[in-house]
Amino acid sequence: MPIQPVNHTRLHLPGMTPTARRPVRMVARNLAASETLAAHRHGWGQVTYALEGVIRVTVADSSWIVPPLRAIWIPPDVIHEVVTLEMAKLRAIYVHAGAAPLTEDECQVIDVSALLRELIVALEQADGDSQRESLLSALLLDELGNATTLPMRIALPNDKRLRALCSLLIDAPSAFATLEEGARQVGASERTLARLFEQELKMSFGQWRRQMRLAHAAAMITRGVPMSRVAAELGYASQSAFSAMFKKTFGHAPSKFFAKKQR
Repeated sequence: MPIQPVNHTRLHLPGMTPTARRPVRMVARNLAASETLAAHRHGWGQVTYALEGVIRVTVADSSWIVPPLRAIWIPPDVIHEVVTLEMAKLRAIYVHAGAAPLTEDECQVIDVSALLRELIVALEQADGDSQRESLLSALLLDELGNATTLPMRIALPNDKRLRALCSLLIDAPSAFATLEEGARQVGASERTLARLFEQELKMSFGQWRRQMRLAHAAAMITRGVPMSRVAAELGYASQSAFSAMFKKTFGHAPSKFFAKKQR
């Protein structure tokens, strides 16, 4: 079921629309946990990034969990909702459609380099409509255009029963261990839900759950959560089982992968 945009005065501050002359604008918000920026759309692109904290961004058929090592590019005119999973220093970087560094029609998760992070911090502190703002904006757009994108999308279905089941696991990844258990919670048969996963999402329940677990794992590990707790909260029988899944997907054990990212 597509999310519907609403009018919300907090979402767009007056005078912050990017233009051809000032193609990059930034809106900084420090938000408490569990706040929602209701579904909305705008004619410019947006990089949504949390200097601290973890956010979840949702569009009609997808959701992304975004920790501080990552940001998400939202193309112009895409209806999106943002929820803070914990207290977050949210930085929304508006990009004029004519200057968009990423041309895909879908949202993209971006690996935030040390340079990109410092550019965002510096841009927030720069005087408005100044030469420094212009130079920082140009470098930021260049860095965005060269950023690595990451396949961390959590696909969302339209069927109400299947979407309810997916929402249960996104909110609490260890809510149930098998599709049969989940089926009882949403009032559908295991066979029906298995068929819907293949029809709507073109993947099995196991494949979808792995996507969801990886998205949660990235957010937890970057916050310094011990690996044993990550495995337990994601519903794995052991830390080694979680590490094996992670290594199969990314080619490195999680500890090595994130140590490399944070250097």
